[in-house]
Amino acid sequence: MRIISWNVNGLRACVKKGFLQFLQRSSADVVGLQEVRAFPHQLDSQTRTPKGWHACFAPAERPGYSGVAIYARQAPDRIESLLNEPRLDVEGRFIIAHFGRTAIASVYFPKGSGKERDNSRVPYKLDFYAAVFDRIQQLRRRGPVFVMGDYNTAHEALDLARPQTNRKSSGFLPEEREEMTRWMDAGWVDTFRTRHAGQAGHYTWWRQWGDARTNNVGWRIDYVLASPSANKRVSDAFIWPEETGSDHCPIGVDLK
Repeated sequence: MRIISWNVNGLRACVKKGFLQFLQRSSADVVGLQEVRAFPHQLDSQTRTPKGWHACFAPAERPGYSGVAIYARQAPDRIESLLNEPRLDVEGRFIIAHFGRTAIASVYFPKGSGKERDNSRVPYKLDFYAAVFDRIQQLRRRGPVFVMGDYNTAHEALDLARPQTNRKSSGFLPEEREEMTRWMDAGWVDTFRTRHAGQAGHYTWWRQWGDARTNNVGWRIDYVLASPSANKRVSDAFIWPEETGSDHCPIGVDLK
């Protein structure tokens, strides 16, 4: 079984760059998307209901903003898309598909930077982290849980090309990194870093100017975190930087 996560930076734009072809050749069983930026009715039928896939969407209330989705070869037994906090739910950042005892979440964590790039959204971001954490802590009591998505945080200095110049930037602030450490201390496993310990240069997002992607000046801010029981099923964790349909690249795990 293969699970993939991808921030597509606008699904309609990504479709024009080959998303549907990627979906078919990925050998994935579940694909979680972030930053869909479209209501389901705005997607063409091939994207909304591709042959051989079951698609579930959780859009933001605001048009053209945020939104998450899960595509699955097998129809989920149940879908959840609410954290039951209206100020968090309006942005369409959370969806969980249940397959028997296994739960797979696609989550688009907020950026901490505000409109003025002043880190004014950091409190909102941390509140969102806390709400998701509380929900998935409950779920892991029932069975394996995978939480994939764009976390908008580089956890360690190894996870971005220029840590020294970004210490005051949202995405690498101490309080954001400490929140991720809290998750790890609670037993959540960074599936990629656990299997590629100490390896630099593995990034999942690059700025769209200054030849950042060509020069691999990036950030690893997309993760598949696994509960302990879920991590036992992981045989490999990967990043696919050669896929260029977005400013992020797909990541994922293969399961035994």
